Amino acid sequence: MTKQSFIRGTMILLAAGILNRILGFIPRITLPRVIGAEGIGIYHMGWPFLSVILTIITGGIPVAIAKLIAEAEAENNETRIRSILRISLAITISLSVLFTIACVVGASWITSHLLTDSRVYYTFLCMSPMIPIIGISAVYRGYFQGRQNMIPTATSQIMETLIRIVMVLVCSYVMIPYGIEYAAAGAMMGVLAGEIGGLVVLAIHFKYDKKTSLKAPIAQIGSNKTNGRLSNFRRIMRIAIPITGSKLIGASSYLFESILIAQSLAIAGISTSLATAQYGALQGMIIPIILLPSALTMSLSVSLVPSLSEAAARKDIKTIHMRLHQSLKLALVTGAPFAVLMFVLAEPICTYMYNQPDVGVMLKMMAPIAIFIYFQAPLQSTLQALNKPGAALINTLIGSTVKLILIYWLASKPEMGIHGAVFAINVNIVLVTLLHWSSVVRLLKFRMEGSDFGKIGAAMALSGLCSYFVMYTSWTSTDWLRFITSFLIGFIVYLLFITVFRLISLKDISRLMNMGKKIIR
Repeated sequence: MTKQSFIRGTMILLAAGILNRILGFIPRITLPRVIGAEGIGIYHMGWPFLSVILTIITGGIPVAIAKLIAEAEAENNETRIRSILRISLAITISLSVLFTIACVVGASWITSHLLTDSRVYYTFLCMSPMIPIIGISAVYRGYFQGRQNMIPTATSQIMETLIRIVMVLVCSYVMIPYGIEYAAAGAMMGVLAGEIGGLVVLAIHFKYDKKTSLKAPIAQIGSNKTNGRLSNFRRIMRIAIPITGSKLIGASSYLFESILIAQSLAIAGISTSLATAQYGALQGMIIPIILLPSALTMSLSVSLVPSLSEAAARKDIKTIHMRLHQSLKLALVTGAPFAVLMFVLAEPICTYMYNQPDVGVMLKMMAPIAIFIYFQAPLQSTLQALNKPGAALINTLIGSTVKLILIYWLASKPEMGIHGAVFAINVNIVLVTLLHWSSVVRLLKFRMEGSDFGKIGAAMALSGLCSYFVMYTSWTSTDWLRFITSFLIGFIVYLLFITVFRLISLKDISRLMNMGKKIIR
């Protein structure tokens, strides 16, 4: 079993995340051309309901596993590690089977009454078997993350993405002659195939890990079979329930958001098919672009939980502050140029990716807020790692409540429609991020230099102006050449200014390159 440092583990997940995001855009770009925006809407309409179920099953358990196993690792207590894993699997499998049966039996009623478009029925049936597969995968990923071994998570994600790319396109293309609802269901079958492939990779890693783990625990804390199991169960639940509650608020908000958007657009006088197409454009085209740069912040978030948990167990406040500062600064520095370029180049991005220039307005609306998304993930992981999931829950609840009220109020106005929903989502992102920041500052007496925010803002403004000038000045009649040049110039100018402002140094770049070489080896 290979244990990595915080930075190396983050870099492994980052490399896999970037590769997955890039590969994942192959079906995202091609699928709308196969099944259209309306088909994308049908494909995505069942996801909010599925996310609620998956949150109940896996919302807090992987974090609890990672945290408790990291603590047991610090004690070299292999017996407790195995007990935590077995209990977590038992909980997850039991819940998964119950919810899968409920979804299959109730699919007709759910798609007719809750999801507002009965054509989602076949897609919903195809996604139901994913519940136990994703649940078990989440447990194994939490196990490996607790051991601070990020390679199984990374390789399983890559395998899942590769299989999904091929199968989503093949299955949807084969089913398109039968109708758009069958094509969307075919795409979901491709996702199911990818999840199966990812679980197989995790199982192979676990089989190998069982042979290489410690045979005899040095410490026996909590290892008594009866008391140990009950104690571990209580500890898992004590951590998992508040985190699940926090995530359930977000997942439920996502479900109510999809329902409210459809109903509000209907009130605004928009037909069901057009509303489905607009929702598909938002969830299947715009949100994935916005989340593309979050590969780093999600990698940081996953690595933060065991790293901060281990430091907290040692009462090492200095390391906690250092890790958090590293994560937040990296999130800001790496996310900022994407936010700028998505704003400046919104319309050409949507044109070249989806052949849908009209949806560029939504991307332009969300791009300035993207930086808050990248900043939010490490903050939430910090609250979870330091036993303050309740604070994250309250913050998420406040943001979700405000979002849903704004969606119903704004999206039902004919002059705003889907743009009102986008505005409400933006308010939610900013509000939750600021509340998480406030909670972390109060908990740790943590602070960042205000000058760092000012320097990043200046670098964003200068790179954005240069990119805008290159794109919208008629120095050549070739649109794609202006687009590519504008994108590259924007990045180069940004890198130049963050180097001048000493937000990063040549030494930092050299360290990252050397670390990348070590990871590859």
